[in-house]
Amino acid sequence: MKSKSILIASLFAMLLAMATAAVAQSKIDGNWEMSMQGRQGNTTTSTLAIKTDGNKLSGSIKGQRGETPISDGTVDGNKISFTVTRQTPNGEMKQTYSGTVDGDNIKGTVQMGENSRDWTAKRAAQ
Repeated sequence: MKSKSILIASLFAMLLAMATAAVAQSKIDGNWEMSMQGRQGNTTTSTLAIKTDGNKLSGSIKGQRGETPISDGTVDGNKISFTVTRQTPNGEMKQTYSGTVDGDNIKGTVQMGENSRDWTAKRAAQ
């Protein structure tokens, strides 16, 4: 009987942890106002649209160059990462983003070839 109680308690704890993770991830969903410093030192802004499904992240970034889909997106607690591949006059450019979600803010870095930049995002008003 004691082992059955332990098994039930363990299953309950596991289900509670999974539900908590799902709620935390769903809080990432939505539109975010994203900013980063451009090549000439000016600040560029974009709209980051995020949708989560379990530990998978999808969406797009929409800015001056149009809208580009997110690929290879993942969520691990409050950590996110994703890739954006853009077509430029110089060929394909891959950007790998990583960040930490803290309530209505995200802070992270984007790796572009040998260069990296910091980026931030604030949840867009609904």
